[in-house]
Formats: sequence, structure tokens, C-alpha cells
Amino acid sequence: MIAIDKLIKKIKEMDNPTVIGLDLRYNMLPECIKSKYGTDLKSVCDAAWEYNKKLIDSVYDIIPAVKPQAAFYEMLGPDGMELLRKTCEYASDKEMFVILDAKRGDIGSTSAGYSSAYLGKTKIQDSEYSSYNVDFLTVNPYLGVDGIKPFVEDCEKYDKGIFILVKTSNPSSSELQDLKLENGDTVYEKVGSLVSDWGKDLIGEYGYSSVAAVVGATHPKQLKELREKMPHTFFLIPGYGAQRRKSGRYSISF
Repeated sequence: MIAIDKLIKKIKEMDNPTVIGLDLRYNMLPECIKSKYGTDLKSVCDAAWEYNKKLIDSVYDIIPAVKPQAAFYEMLGPDGMELLRKTCEYASDKEMFVILDAKRGDIGSTSAGYSSAYLGKTKIQDSEYSSYNVDFLTVNPYLGVDGIKPFVEDCEKYDKGIFILVKTSNPSSSELQDLKLENGDTVYEKVGSLVSDWGKDLIGEYGYSSVAAVVGATHPKQLKELREKMPHTFFLIPGYGAQRRKSGRYSISF
């Protein structure tokens, strides 16, 4: 069973299409946790680790997936990256799907490195190592197919998935994504078409591809258009729920 089928099956079993975001922000941690720790980077990570575990323990049986935002862990240095690894592992052990929001994408060889780090394995001589081993990764498509291909290959090899940015939820997304091409399509429509094509060989038994899309709920007209034009593409929909808090909600739609 491919990654997207496993996720859809979990959503159906729980009757819940939401994702809980883990956007680590120190000032949003509960005071009852912060008061136990110092304010140096390691102590902040220790406090966040306690919080993440308690949050996951509270929701793992009602919410199918968790979405850590990599930037808030990276800003805390090596301890933050270890916290990210532990958080992903802990959620996975609780049988939650892990969608890492890292928006990776670069030239082919660099994308291959990103993909090995998060979806695949890193080969050192005769050994292979999993660094973060998440289920899904958000990906930036704006370098074209050579930046996407390594992720798609690892999705197929390791039964993983990606969510490619198509129409993002931020207000200024229209500055680029809504521009009109010569044929009258917008940039986001063209990207949506490419995503559909890139994912055509990874469509599972539910009729959706493990090469999925990010489409913001803050743009309902475009969301409706893309849903009609991308019938085999699974959507991660930011802009739904309490996004401005530390732990936001997102919808995953099919």
C-alpha cells in the first residue's frame, strides 16, 4: 500500500481529516512547562520536547497526522534539529503520520540530498541510514522537474509522499502565483497541471497520488478550481483553524 493510501485509510478510520501543526514558538509554550526550564537553547528544546510529547499523547487517537514546521526547530540550532528528529519519531511511534513542512526544492543533486534526509536513506559505503524518516515532505516546485524528480523517485522507492506548493495561503501569493501565462492560465494552474503529471505513476487504490498538493483554504475560489482540475491529487489545505497559535490545524482533503 502506497503512502497516500495509508494516510487516507487512517483518515477514514478516524473520521477526521485534520492535521495538527507543531510550529514551535517559545513564547507560546504553557507557563507551567516553561517555568521548569531555563532560557538557553538547550533548555528551550527540553521544554518544547515535554510539550510536544504531551500534545501528541493527547491527540494521537483522534487526529491522524502531525505537521512540524522545520524552520522553528532549525532556528534553535543542533538541539532544535535533534528535537525535530525526536518529535517525528515519537509521533510515528504513536502511529501518527508525519508531514514535515520544510518546503525543500533545489537543483537535482541538492534535491536528492534533501530527499535522502527526509524521505529516503543516506548511503555511506555499504550502509544506509535514515536521518528523519518522515511520511510526507512539503516541496517547492519552482525549479522544475529536475528539482522534483529525486523526491518522486524516493516516494516510489520508500513508500513516501510529497505535498508540492501549488496555491499557498499567504496574502502575497498572488504576486507570483496568480500571474497569467500566454495561454491564459495562471502560474498556479500550470503548477497544478505539472503536479498532476508528476504524480500520475503513483496513484493508489483510492484514486489519489502520493505526489500531492498544498492549496490554501484562504483562496476558496482557486481551491474549488484546482479541485476540479486535479481529480487525482490529494490536498493539504493550510489556512484552516488556529494557524496563528503555536499548534495550528490544517485540513487534508481528497
